[in-house]
Amino acid sequence: MNFIIVLIVLVAILLFASVRVLNEYERGVMFTLGRFTGTKGPGLIVVWPMVQSIRKVDLRVIVLDVPKQDVISRDNVSVKVNAVVYFRILDPAKAIIQVENVFEATSQLAQTTLRSVLGQHEMDDLLAQRDKLNADIQRILDQSTEQWGIKVSNVEIKHVDLDESMIRAMAKQAEAERTRRAKVIHAEGEAQAAQMLVQAAASLAREPGALQLRYLQTLADITNDKTSTIVFPLPLDLITPLLGNRGKIPPPSP
Repeated sequence: MNFIIVLIVLVAILLFASVRVLNEYERGVMFTLGRFTGTKGPGLIVVWPMVQSIRKVDLRVIVLDVPKQDVISRDNVSVKVNAVVYFRILDPAKAIIQVENVFEATSQLAQTTLRSVLGQHEMDDLLAQRDKLNADIQRILDQSTEQWGIKVSNVEIKHVDLDESMIRAMAKQAEAERTRRAKVIHAEGEAQAAQMLVQAAASLAREPGALQLRYLQTLADITNDKTSTIVFPLPLDLITPLLGNRGKIPPPSP
């Protein structure tokens, strides 16, 4: 009787130890006597002790923080750059069988790829073309980790740390660029103004009446000032058209 009770207890313990519950986002890589026998889950599965073993794999997106890396750009500028990598496991069997530690392997690969890609670009590209650099790093990582059953969905460069001397040099460069743009805009404005003056002078030269109206408008503008006395030259050739025939000197009598 005692033997039966002990046997029932042992069977119950064995069944309890054999039952595994995998969540919806988990898969189990099953090994039977050391040989891969498939991927299980989610839900309730049975793993026989001493005969079978199981390794759980999380299928959710994993955020991997890449520590700061010393990078020397193509124009010999030393900076410290860190990034973040978003990836998920698509093939749990490959992630367990093909690599010992998939997270450590992905982290090390991301560090070396970050240094390699950024070292091929100049400093200005690191600051102005982050989207392109992120895409290049993501593409290389995705191709390299495909054999591990991993899909790298996104890579983002977080910080680019510069030393004080480089920050001061970039500030001087930015100030010089703003000064150059201001001078160019001023020169373009002067050129446009000169061109408009040339066109206005040509129009006035073709129409003597317009020149007279402009002359009278200038007189009206001056009279609005608070000055009491105005000395303004009055060329006779401007008022001659207004006088018509009266402005002509009659010929002498025979």
